[in-house]
Parts: sequence; structure tokens; C-alpha cells
Amino acid sequence: MTTTTFQLKGEFIALCDLLKLEGVADSGGQGKSMVAEGLISVDGQIRAGQVVQAFEQTITVVAAA
Repeated sequence: MTTTTFQLKGEFIALCDLLKLEGVADSGGQGKSMVAEGLISVDGQIRAGQVVQAFEQTITVVAAA
């Protein structure tokens, strides 16, 4: 399993955008489809401190510097 850390640039990031930026999805649209299919489950907006699990990848979201 791969674990990465994503640093927010603002207060939150949309889940589909996070999946795209972390290479889980090829596009935001594909990320939305993954969420809709129940492959990934987290609130629509990701805030600092949340952990997203997508297949074999875990993404820890941290606050902006």
C-alpha cells in the first residue's frame, strides 16, 4: 500500500480534484465517477486532517503551510 501526504493550498479541496492531483484518477470526471460508483468514500470536500483511501493508496491531507 502506498501512503502520500497532500498539503492543502487553501481551506479544502474537492475529492475529485484530490484524486486527480494524486494520480488516482486521470481526470476530475473520472474521480467523480469513482466516488459515484462507491469505490472511494469521503465527504465531498476534504479538509486538513482527513485521510482518503483509494484502492491501494492512502492520502493524508495536511493544512496549508
